[in-house]
Amino acid sequence: MKQNNKRHILARYAIVVGLMLLFSSAIAWDLFKTTVVQAAEWNKKANSVLTSTSAIEPERGKLLADNGTVLAANLQYYVLRIDWFTEGIKVDSLMKDIGPLSDSLAVFDNSMTAAQWKQKILSDRKSILDAAEKVGPGGKKGKKNRAYKLFPYMLTHKEYERVRQFPFLRRAKNKNGFYTEKHNRRIKPYGDMAARSIGNVGQNETSSSIHGHSGLEMALDSLLYGRPGVARNIQLTHGIVRAESVPAVKGYDITTTINVQLQDIVENELNKMCIETGSKWGTCVLMEVATGEIKAISNLELNEETGKYVEGINHAVLGYEPGSVVKTISMMVALEDGIVNDINAPIATGSDWTYAGRNISDRPHGAATRTPREIIETSSNIGMAKIIVKDYGQNPGGFRKRLEEMGFFEPFHTGIGGETTPNFPVLGNKNWDKLSLTRQAYGYATTIPPLYTLAMYNAIANDGKFVRPHLVKKLSREGEPDSIIPVTYVRKQVCSPENAAKLRQMLYDVVWGSHGTARHWVQDERVKIAGKTGTAFTNAGGQYGGQKRLAFCGFFPYEKPKYSCIVLMLGADRGAGASSGMVLKNIALKMYANGLLDITSDDLAAGAADNDKKNYPTLFASWNDNAMNNIKRGLNVNTAHRYARPPKVTKGVPNVIGLDIRQAIKVLEDAGLTVNFTGSGMVTSQSLAAGSGFTRGQRINLHLRNS
Repeated sequence: MKQNNKRHILARYAIVVGLMLLFSSAIAWDLFKTTVVQAAEWNKKANSVLTSTSAIEPERGKLLADNGTVLAANLQYYVLRIDWFTEGIKVDSLMKDIGPLSDSLAVFDNSMTAAQWKQKILSDRKSILDAAEKVGPGGKKGKKNRAYKLFPYMLTHKEYERVRQFPFLRRAKNKNGFYTEKHNRRIKPYGDMAARSIGNVGQNETSSSIHGHSGLEMALDSLLYGRPGVARNIQLTHGIVRAESVPAVKGYDITTTINVQLQDIVENELNKMCIETGSKWGTCVLMEVATGEIKAISNLELNEETGKYVEGINHAVLGYEPGSVVKTISMMVALEDGIVNDINAPIATGSDWTYAGRNISDRPHGAATRTPREIIETSSNIGMAKIIVKDYGQNPGGFRKRLEEMGFFEPFHTGIGGETTPNFPVLGNKNWDKLSLTRQAYGYATTIPPLYTLAMYNAIANDGKFVRPHLVKKLSREGEPDSIIPVTYVRKQVCSPENAAKLRQMLYDVVWGSHGTARHWVQDERVKIAGKTGTAFTNAGGQYGGQKRLAFCGFFPYEKPKYSCIVLMLGADRGAGASSGMVLKNIALKMYANGLLDITSDDLAAGAADNDKKNYPTLFASWNDNAMNNIKRGLNVNTAHRYARPPKVTKGVPNVIGLDIRQAIKVLEDAGLTVNFTGSGMVTSQSLAAGSGFTRGQRINLHLRNS
């Protein structure tokens, strides 16, 4: 019996040893095969792993307003998750912390009470664990859901730092299963403000990298995107890790010309008028005359579902038949070519004129004769057509060629995505070409982006200097300027200063003349505006419909233009002056009220002739004669002058021009006004005109200057 047991035991040992030898032999063979027979193949695979590279996404640059405030930037957001299958999670620890954790979550996100948070977390956890234990077809257990989302939304870094300090979540990762997923998102702090011009970013069909899809984001993508880095695999003792080989280069931070305060004013005024007039859409561009900097640009479209206006297509850079705003450009050609010399010389016009077999009408506002000034003031189609035909009637294509010489068709490269150029058909010498010439002269048979019309009006305001509109001001990295974008010109002079002055007078007449097409709506003594109305019917398939595009383009203050502006609206229930013209006027008045135009009471009283600010005296002392004498003696400045003040007013808003700020505040607050001021030195302008009526507590803005 004992012998039998011994034999059985030895047999079992033999089997076990045999199996171990067999297994060891298999390992030895695989080792030999891997290190000798297949060595070259495995070395090739190892090299491919160690030499493989991947791109490191660069940080996208920021888009900034003209004062450095952020318009668009990348921010890191976090998705917070809990892996309930983490081995270190202890049920007693969870139950100990679930009450305080629920209290903290209810304070952080009050969409649920503490009791509801507690119930949700525990029930969700139970459902996840139970689902993993269920046995399905084939005897397989359910999958483990290791990605339970704590919040249905992403959190900012600040919010994440707060949440991770909550009870249970602040435990070690291996004891609570708490982890995050990081995501970069492009954020616009000002929401929809200038959203279409700023543009959007995202992936495309060919690349997972984030690039610009529209607006500045697209137009400047090569600068904003930066340069990708390179990461390689590196063999360490504990395994293979990814390490940076070539660092990514962050994209440029781009400072735009957009002024947030002006952008807000433009968008609000355009939105108000769109609502008031029931427009389909509206666009507005505000530009600085001297530099061509686009300070504000807004595009609003009616959302038929919500009935509200939202940022839409950038109509400012798309071509439309311009209507009568183009007459000013036609008149510029006539003045430069000598077709018109005396702007006060009468031209026979009448109310109807047949040319090239078609009638042109000025009814019901026609007259036997019109001067060039009156042709622009009353927006005479006949008068403008006759002037252009006089020189180009036998050569219709010459009108387009003349505009080309003036730089009218050159791309601006503003930085706005989708920018187009004017489209003037090339004309021959047939009758229909001659007819097209007359229509081009007064705003049909051609398409012009509103931005191009604005640029020409801006040149008129700028003594003929054709400055290039632009949206980019500066490029920088890590806060250090890299490139400053200079002011550039399409043409140094698109017209002579003398002809620019004549055109300014004509545009002034449109608003202030006794027959001006904008006289009832755009006049305001506080800010003198000059500009031109324009109306064009929409064209679908060669047929002009009932809807109108209504435009007003102009500049202000008239005495010394600082800003130019164009407004274009589709489908407003009133005329161009009462819709687009009112938008421009309201923008100008809002800027005036906020002290952004530097218009003084002196300017208002003296008018254009006495409005040259170069003649302002240097402000060395206050209005007090003794102080002035002390300055002259103490500094030996015999040429110093006291700032001249207008006479005192007996009622209404006090006149504080020429006072120092302490004196001005006392006088105004004693009268019951609330005072804001900018600058330093003496008061040079006040937003509420001296002597005008006011309500107690009303705000007045003062501008100070010390030289």
